[in-house]
Amino acid sequence: MSGSGSDRGDAPRRSRSQQLGSPDGGTPRRRARAGDGRGSEEEDGAAGGAAGAEGALPGPSGGDGADEATRRLLRQQYRELISSVQQNREMMLSTRNDKLTEALEDANRLFTGVSRAREAALDAQFLVLASNLGKEKASQLHSEMSVFDPSEFAEDLLSFMGLNRLERENSDSEEEQADGGFLPSDAWTKLGQEAMKYFKRAPVFHCMLGTFTADPPVERPRVERQRKKPGSKEEGRAMPAQLNKMEESHEEATEKEVERILGLLQAYHREDPNNPISFLEFVTDPDSFARTVENMFHVSFLIRDGLAGIKLDQDKLPVIEPLTPEEDNDEDAQARKQAVITMSYQEWENIVRNFEISQPMIPPARKTGTSDGNGENAS
Repeated sequence: MSGSGSDRGDAPRRSRSQQLGSPDGGTPRRRARAGDGRGSEEEDGAAGGAAGAEGALPGPSGGDGADEATRRLLRQQYRELISSVQQNREMMLSTRNDKLTEALEDANRLFTGVSRAREAALDAQFLVLASNLGKEKASQLHSEMSVFDPSEFAEDLLSFMGLNRLERENSDSEEEQADGGFLPSDAWTKLGQEAMKYFKRAPVFHCMLGTFTADPPVERPRVERQRKKPGSKEEGRAMPAQLNKMEESHEEATEKEVERILGLLQAYHREDPNNPISFLEFVTDPDSFARTVENMFHVSFLIRDGLAGIKLDQDKLPVIEPLTPEEDNDEDAQARKQAVITMSYQEWENIVRNFEISQPMIPPARKTGTSDGNGENAS
């Protein structure tokens, strides 16, 4: 290849080297735009004449606007190409077309006319954009190659098992009729035999002793227990006897308290037999929530033993009254109803406030060393 510059393919490369600077030490060219905008004027350095003679294109004169019009058209085509690639980004990244390759071919065709720095800068801008898109498209293509397609796997599996879509068995199954084909009777067996190659067999049951010889059991030495002294039995039995006495005393105290409450109920009823006694007023202690709960507990024994009865008045509030043996027999003839009554601390306060209870109808029993629910000792 001669250095006369006759080869058109080397013209862009030589023009780029001249714009960046002459390798022989010449000063770079300067481009000054004329005031009327008709073109550019280039000046060559005195020492760079030899480099320019080796193949540089001759610069246009100030009155020659044909080269400037060609360059302006080239820059416009570059900008349109860059804009088209940016707007059609998704299409460029698609693996089903070659739009990115076509854009690169268009850029190569435009590059044959590049001879100045402005056009070369646009070409470099396009190359950066195209390289980024190419890298992203390559990674996307690699990821799509490793994607598992369930439909494709199912079709391959049915083909391996011998699905015949052209033949249909005489079967009442709606699934087989909808598929338009049938599987052979040994289809699943064939699949199982193929899958056995890739799975380890599960361990089978075997004797726990295995191949070990059974040794006779080793006799353990007997440890003689020391006999307890006769006095220790009496000391050990003292605690259960004491607990039994405490339980008996507690039961006796409960029975006495139930009898005391029954006596109070009968006394209130004798004073005014025509007016029933309100159950809530009878069991509520305005000074202690704990004693209120204890009163409800003791009254429940009266109801269980048939010594008292609870019913609702005209206001749907519970009232209590003592029962005689005759009345108890009449109630036994009827079906008895049982219910669990609960009372929270807030409900207790509401009852005391709404019923205006100031004194308890069941005064606390006189005990020493005991305390009520409010932490006060009962006297």
